[in-house]
Amino acid sequence: DHSGLLELDEYVMTLKLTPNRADCLSILGVAREVSALTGSRLVSPEIKPVAKKSAEKHPVRISAPDGCGRFASRVIRSVDAKAPTPEWMRRRLEQAGQRSISALVDVTNYVMLELGRPLHVYDLDKLRGAIDVRWGRKGEKVPLLNGQEVEVDPSVLCITDESGVIGLGGIMGGESTKADEVTKNIFLESAFFWPDAIQGRARRFNFSSDASHRFERGVDFANNVDGIERATRLILDICGGEPGPTVDKVARLPKRKPVAMRVARAQKIIGTPIAPKEMAAAFSKLGFAFKKKSTVFTVTPPTYRFDIAIEEDLIEEVARIHGFERIAAHPPRAAAVFSKSPEGLRSQHDLRERLAACDYREVINFSFVEPAWEADLAGETNPIRLLNPIASQQSVMRTSLIGSLLQKVKYNQDRKVPRIRVFELGRVFLRDPAAQDGPLSVAGLRQPMRIGAAAFGPLAEEQWDEPSRGVDFFDVKADVEALATPLAVRFEAAPHPAFHPGRSARILLDGQPVGAIGELHPKWQQKYGLAQAAVLFEIDAAALEAVPMPHPGAISDQPPVVRDIALIFPAGTPVQGVLDAIEAEKPPIVRSVRLFSLYRGASLPAGTKSLAFRVVMQDTERTLTDAEADAARDALVSLLGRRFSATLRT
Repeated sequence: DHSGLLELDEYVMTLKLTPNRADCLSILGVAREVSALTGSRLVSPEIKPVAKKSAEKHPVRISAPDGCGRFASRVIRSVDAKAPTPEWMRRRLEQAGQRSISALVDVTNYVMLELGRPLHVYDLDKLRGAIDVRWGRKGEKVPLLNGQEVEVDPSVLCITDESGVIGLGGIMGGESTKADEVTKNIFLESAFFWPDAIQGRARRFNFSSDASHRFERGVDFANNVDGIERATRLILDICGGEPGPTVDKVARLPKRKPVAMRVARAQKIIGTPIAPKEMAAAFSKLGFAFKKKSTVFTVTPPTYRFDIAIEEDLIEEVARIHGFERIAAHPPRAAAVFSKSPEGLRSQHDLRERLAACDYREVINFSFVEPAWEADLAGETNPIRLLNPIASQQSVMRTSLIGSLLQKVKYNQDRKVPRIRVFELGRVFLRDPAAQDGPLSVAGLRQPMRIGAAAFGPLAEEQWDEPSRGVDFFDVKADVEALATPLAVRFEAAPHPAFHPGRSARILLDGQPVGAIGELHPKWQQKYGLAQAAVLFEIDAAALEAVPMPHPGAISDQPPVVRDIALIFPAGTPVQGVLDAIEAEKPPIVRSVRLFSLYRGASLPAGTKSLAFRVVMQDTERTLTDAEADAARDALVSLLGRRFSATLRT
């Protein structure tokens, strides 16, 4: 029981915001939202201008108005940087997840959390000449407050002075001008940076900051001076000092265009007849300036709401304030037309079920992947690149499922999963000059569905009555055959960028290549950190969807006759070619031919191998005689001798 010892009687709320609601990344923003939802009166913080004690200003120039639209600043001299942060402020910062650093830095963080206004404090005596906000230049470097040195380029907004780059605009300040314990005079910055100028820059340098998190989503461009005044008052109360005037330099600010919302359209989208009077009340609660003419509201979004741009945005706000829980559920009413499902076309769900029956688990991966995967595993050096990737390792559209599947194998292996079976049914994206624009297509781009799978680890879970062995090429080949059934796929040895050169094959259907199968190449196994080679396959899903209609036939009640024949073939003879030749020219009474033995050894002539086949013969009307069975066997031996120079092994 800590009662009476620790003051831990406050509530700490964790808010999970969607990226469009950057206005709620502050106490003031949350208060606005609570006021709108509950009808409580919003008590805005009272911010009074601080009287200046000097006329000193520090020169500021905005050379990149497309990156920095406004820059407010103030010089404060004779501050006590060693002054301790008040306990109430330190405790509130800690409850918000902020680490107390120093009084000057704590004040800027406190104002950011309070008003949503990121600030930065410089040591005035470390600045060299005027501040210039400009785009970076190739080769320029800056050491940052997090200890990281980064190299900028013309796409990065920089804060500079005569010495060079001293900070990344809207992201993080530089080490060279930071305020520390010996700082006496400070320069306080409160700027507005355009979201487009900040988005993705921090991620490019592999870090994030509270400032970049806010600026790339949009920060109120009307409260720069309020932020300066609030921070100044707190600094004077804690650290003392002599403030100069606030300098507010405006270059170019966003223009908030009015957005029209039709009452009828809102009622249709929301699905309930909300009265225009209630819509007006919702806008008033949100602090939106609006005019109503006939049945159309024209709303001017506030400066802190960057997410209000189209009619649907306003409809969403009305629905939120009305209450989603108050919107009645209306079952759809329409004339039901059942579509016919062709018997000769199986669904993608059927393909999923077949692989699940083979003990694979479905995964769903991003369609944008790492460029190295495409080069290594698909041999693709010119994949389709994203204009604005969410991360550098997800910057191209995939042309194969293999990289994504391999990443899932690696992920599970690293988490000590011994046996892994995963599959995915998804699109790949291929350049195709012949592709035309259409309802579901884009010119120059083909987007076929592929189904792929990966097997890794032992063939089966460890058990007492069966020795454990690793999954191999032939195990996964059997899974492909089960997936394709009743289609008869063929396998033809062929190289593939992802696979072992001697353990890969092209998958054929009706003589046309539809996919590939193989054991992962040893160099990729080593590069991607796998303890053993995975076996993977990938097939065009469309090729497996069309299946032949079944044709019923009589089942013979006559006893079958079985003959085993062993023949010596040239060592390079493919077994599949032998089986295809038998299937094409076998006698009518031959029902099936199956390979059951492959032998290579010193007892055979050099450059040869022995293949043994089990031949099942059966007639539908009578029992076969030995002479008929022997004649059919001899016909097969003759066929194979003629086609493959095979001789009967004795």
